[in-house]
Amino acid sequence: MPTVSKKGLSMPQSPIRKLVPFAEHAKKKGIKVIHLNIGQPDIKTPQIALDAVKNNTLTVLEYSRTEGSESYREKVAGYYAKHDIHVSASDIIVTTGGSEALSFAMGTIADTDDEIIIPEPFYANYNGFATACGVKVVPVVSKLEDNFALPPIADFEKLITPKTKAILICNPGNPTGYLYSKEEIQKLSAIVKKHDIYLIADEVYREFTYNENGHYSILQEEGLDDHAIIIDSVSKRYSMCGARIGFLVSKNKEVISTALKFGQARLSPPTYAQIATEAALDTPQSYFDDVKTEYLQRRDLLISELEKIEGVKVARPQGAFYCIVELPIKDADDFAQWLLEDFRVNNETVMVAPAGGFYATPGLGKNQIRIAYVLGQDSLKRAVHILAEALKSYIG
Repeated sequence: MPTVSKKGLSMPQSPIRKLVPFAEHAKKKGIKVIHLNIGQPDIKTPQIALDAVKNNTLTVLEYSRTEGSESYREKVAGYYAKHDIHVSASDIIVTTGGSEALSFAMGTIADTDDEIIIPEPFYANYNGFATACGVKVVPVVSKLEDNFALPPIADFEKLITPKTKAILICNPGNPTGYLYSKEEIQKLSAIVKKHDIYLIADEVYREFTYNENGHYSILQEEGLDDHAIIIDSVSKRYSMCGARIGFLVSKNKEVISTALKFGQARLSPPTYAQIATEAALDTPQSYFDDVKTEYLQRRDLLISELEKIEGVKVARPQGAFYCIVELPIKDADDFAQWLLEDFRVNNETVMVAPAGGFYATPGLGKNQIRIAYVLGQDSLKRAVHILAEALKSYIG
């Protein structure tokens, strides 16, 4: 019998999706599953984007340019300018989701067995992208007790080797909701310039910040043009996860020209999705104001309800729509599966994402879960009630 590749065998399973069969089995038994496990917003997609696809007059669905249509990239550059990020269309490659942008970035800057330092916990698929590219993830631990703030720069310094190619952050963070300050970005800027490596920032949650300082992009930092690479996406910004449109953005011309070659290998990003997301750029600011207000209310409700549960610790997110919750148990994987298989309140249960898969250091996060507060407040309150009752039963 032929064998699959070692790379394929080493590809990590998604901690977000691996419990799906248990959830589907529960639903077939008539149990309602409240999904706290995945960042799929219930926010409506802007109608202007949906109408652009519905009303277009295309007679041939052609390839677009590999880097995305020029009109779209020009409008994207205009969007960035509104956020004090000054780039041109030639600094932008449109990708099939932020996932492809990150794969292109890793393929562009790193060879097999090169290293990228990432504060953990981090978006679980970073492990998958790194494995696919033959890149080694080197974790630097951030802690719930510190609200997952940037680890000390000395912790980064001692991990940098001749194999180190980049530091990768998610800002605001998935799964922690941590929002890096301008001062923290400046510390990272100094270290990547000192060691002549890249700083990659996944900024897909830029709109969703909940403190007075707001978001500070790495491309707002002076003197970082050769080192900075932004990963971006429309998925959460406009609640368009299915569009699969993202961006790789850099002022480093060699990075862009190299990443474009990876883009040429997959030909072009999807045409209809570009039509929809180009139209979405005309979404009024009031849409984002309303969405941000809704997420802030959900966050405050969720944290308040979780803090009522004995033995539970929770970090307070300042951005995105995720939080890490530490439970008074030993094995969150077992607990999450048990919730779907054996527990319900009024024929309802909850699905959570065990947090161990968001760490690269073995053993960390075993008693933690990630919650995505992408549901309405009534659903969130009900879900936390079920979680509280489940913990009593499980521990007992």
